[in-house]
Amino acid sequence: MTFLWIIPLAVAIDQASKFIVRGSMALYQSEPVLGNFFRLTYIHNPGAAFGLNMGSPLLHTAFSFLALGILIYLYRSLAANERLLRLALCLVLGGAVGNIIDRLYLGEVVDFFDFGLGDLRWPIFNFADSFVTVGVLLLALGYSRREKTDAPQSGRPLLSPKRKPSGSKFPWTSPSPSNQPPSGSIFSSAPTVPNIRAAAFKHSSRPEQSASTAKRRAHRTWSKPETKSPSN
Repeated sequence: MTFLWIIPLAVAIDQASKFIVRGSMALYQSEPVLGNFFRLTYIHNPGAAFGLNMGSPLLHTAFSFLALGILIYLYRSLAANERLLRLALCLVLGGAVGNIIDRLYLGEVVDFFDFGLGDLRWPIFNFADSFVTVGVLLLALGYSRREKTDAPQSGRPLLSPKRKPSGSKFPWTSPSPSNQPPSGSIFSSAPTVPNIRAAAFKHSSRPEQSASTAKRRAHRTWSKPETKSPSN
């Protein structure tokens, strides 16, 4: 989904609002909208957004064009499914183009939104500054989500490689050839688990077998008829 239509829309909103302010207000005129908290104050700003000053107006114009080129490059490098980042960059691009038009036409930027309480006032700004600010916040959110998605999740147990199914129910009763000790080593004659179990069963059954055999022999001897010797 493309958000390129946001760029001309943002530019149109920004330039229309500035045109209305320039045509209906005198420079430095201030009109209350919500009391002293929100006022419309018409000024020309030779610096950057929110009253930031980085030198001459020419330097600000050059910096604006440089930032515009970087934003276009970032937008072209984004994948098609990164919709949040594309939306954010379109908002920033629309705001940047709106202020660049002011710099090319007037040499300065028209600002008129004035918020504050008493003498504590936020720097006067315009629609273009608002679009840039919202776009930068969305960019930070989008890139933070991308880093969480790309980073490996810690705490997940490592998966062991799959073993081939053996014919026995218990894998330790039929060791694979790779696990068997080499012939001739001291471990080659070590008894395996099945041999140990068989030997234990054999030894445990010997006393019972011996006792039963002796009992049968004694019974036979006791029940054997006595033979009388012939009398002389």
